Amino acid sequence: MESSATLIAPPPQPPPPPQASARQYGVTRPISTSEPTEVDIQMNIELEKFLIEEAGVYESKEEATKGEQVLQRIEQVHYPGDEIEILCVGPSYINREEDFFFILQNILAEMEEVTELQPLPDAHIPVMKFKFDGVPIDLLYASISLLVVPEDLDISDASLLYDVDEHTIRSLNCCRVADQILKLVPNVEHFCTTLRCLKFWAKRRGVYSNVIGFLGGVDWAILVARVCQLYPNAVPSMLVSRFFRVYTEWRWPNPVMLCAIEEDELGFSVWDPRKNPHDRTHHMPIITPAYPCMNSSDNVSQSTLRVMVEQFQYGNNICEKVELFKAEWCALFEPYLLFESYKNYLQVDIVAADVDDLRAWKGWVESHLNQLTLMIERDTLGMLQCHPYPREYVDTNKQCAHSAFFMGLQKKQGEKIQGQQFDIRGTVDEFRHSVNMYMFWKPGMEIYVSHVRRRLLPPYVFPDGCRPRRPSRHTAQHQADNLPCDNGEVAP
Repeated sequence: MESSATLIAPPPQPPPPPQASARQYGVTRPISTSEPTEVDIQMNIELEKFLIEEAGVYESKEEATKGEQVLQRIEQVHYPGDEIEILCVGPSYINREEDFFFILQNILAEMEEVTELQPLPDAHIPVMKFKFDGVPIDLLYASISLLVVPEDLDISDASLLYDVDEHTIRSLNCCRVADQILKLVPNVEHFCTTLRCLKFWAKRRGVYSNVIGFLGGVDWAILVARVCQLYPNAVPSMLVSRFFRVYTEWRWPNPVMLCAIEEDELGFSVWDPRKNPHDRTHHMPIITPAYPCMNSSDNVSQSTLRVMVEQFQYGNNICEKVELFKAEWCALFEPYLLFESYKNYLQVDIVAADVDDLRAWKGWVESHLNQLTLMIERDTLGMLQCHPYPREYVDTNKQCAHSAFFMGLQKKQGEKIQGQQFDIRGTVDEFRHSVNMYMFWKPGMEIYVSHVRRRLLPPYVFPDGCRPRRPSRHTAQHQADNLPCDNGEVAP
């Protein structure tokens, strides 16, 4: 520290204790403040090389330029394959239903650059999804209590939340949470690299989808940020390894929080299981750091939590082998093989008259798939576990527009169950009835739900349409570990 007007040197002072002046990030002390070793640095170089050269999680110059052309006023471009999320903020007299989802939607529909336009007005966060010149866009809308929206609007100002509806709060908080996360991590560059890596991993392992009960982008960002707080001096390769170690051992439903929860600033309800009975039902609370603090992962069910914990354990095992030089980073990102992991599945077929109708109908059905998981858990008292998979499959041989989703099924491990079958036909009928309440339904929009054994899976779910002859040794062991449900037949 420089002295402003000292002519005589002060007496020597004892050195401060380690980290005495360092800022503490998060609600607890860090687990470790150790600096990376030479081995850690070398492993980090190898991980980043894999992410750049093989995983392709960084944009090329051409992709970056295209993203900037689409959104010239966006300072940060998106990750390859990710959507650009845009928040449109309007004055109080511009409403969401008529002006955004009707007038603006029609304007976008007439633009040549816009394709695959899919309005989702009933989503948890209402959004218009589309591609602009091939770049995926998620367009949100927030109507604030001002007659004029200033150019220099401070989105972090909590007073913007005054006298607005719940959908506007959620839309505003998408940006407010992102801003807060970047302020709450010790090293933004390390955070961003680690997040790129783990989002890629989550997609490869089939656990990236808030809609069907796994985790979305905000959830993964908060989980990564918390690990960055716990290991403030770690490089990305260390953070990836510690990520799996921390969340393999995490005792859910203890919440993951980046900061203390702010209360009663404007009177909004915040996440608090002591006061709110519904909050006590959450299986995997991940709390947003911006007021009003909410659980961003309330879609997680018992079944999807089980799947994610298994995947965290898988990641932890691979990282331990990498640290012992018994595996390479590429092993961490091996795709999950759903169709070699279970013996029973639910197949959800979605059809429509044309691709435009299918896009809207499929979005509606997909947004309700998590309800099917919850209904099955409810009607089987949790004895039948579900593994919804966030990928669609297409049968190109069908004459109509078609899409299908699959869900692995197995009986709960370690439980003695009377009888040999689960009869979920009533559950499926209830689900189909709820989905068929779609207010924009058109002739040709149909949904079929059927039980299918692994040996009878349709060919189009396999690479090149070819069914594998036998599972690999690794997959066979995975199946043994998961106790597949041949003894608990499903009769939907």
